[in-house]
Amino acid sequence: MSQNFDIDRLSEAELVELNHLVVARLKFLQQARSHRAMLDFRIGERVSFQPDGRAAVFGMLTRYNRKSVTVITDEGQQWNVAPQMLRKVTTGAAAAAPAGEVIELDLGPAPR
Repeated sequence: MSQNFDIDRLSEAELVELNHLVVARLKFLQQARSHRAMLDFRIGERVSFQPDGRAAVFGMLTRYNRKSVTVITDEGQQWNVAPQMLRKVTTGAAAAAPAGEVIELDLGPAPR
């Protein structure tokens, strides 16, 4: 749906008003997306998310915020996370997932 608008004919005041309308509309659309994503999760549900450059974090969703949700991690930390970043944790998945990095030890050949 492409419409041609000749913004060259708008005054500075009209351009400022148009900018305010565009910014307000973009904020509304972002809030609507976040709200829709929040509806996929329930308070008390086990979730996980992957912060940039870090291992997956597991915890419980404890609160809906305006643009995010609050997650209390298994380590007791509180994170405000965009609901689009969350994944539901299936039963047993959190127990199978390591809390940190897995380090494999090479103990050499088995004793005889």
